[in-house]
Amino acid sequence: QVQLVESGGGLVRPGGSLRLSCGVSGRTLDYYTIGWFRQAPGKEREAVSCSRRSDTITYYADSVKGRFTISRDNAKNTVYLQMNLLQPEDTAVYYCAAAKVDPNGNSWYWKDLYDDWGQGTQVSVSS
Repeated sequence: QVQLVESGGGLVRPGGSLRLSCGVSGRTLDYYTIGWFRQAPGKEREAVSCSRRSDTITYYADSVKGRFTISRDNAKNTVYLQMNLLQPEDTAVYYCAAAKVDPNGNSWYWKDLYDDWGQGTQVSVSS
């Protein structure tokens, strides 16, 4: 079974940047599609971005397009989420999750697609 561990969260001012990491163990990263999700207090968990396992296709929620970038380093078994121009509405617990399929543009944000989840890392954006 795969294990996922997020890191890199913290407190940042509006307009600042953070880079989240998702370390994968138990199996090589190239076996998995990795998604990033976030959950703000009192809200549903929502999809942020996804990196497909079989190619370089990535997906982003409209709310983060142009500000966030997902990337993967298969040699390090790590997926990154570079977050720029952070805003208070980006405040949430961020989770990475692994799926054993290649989603498309209409399915990458389905939570049920992902079999394994990390414990989350807190991102707070405040002045």
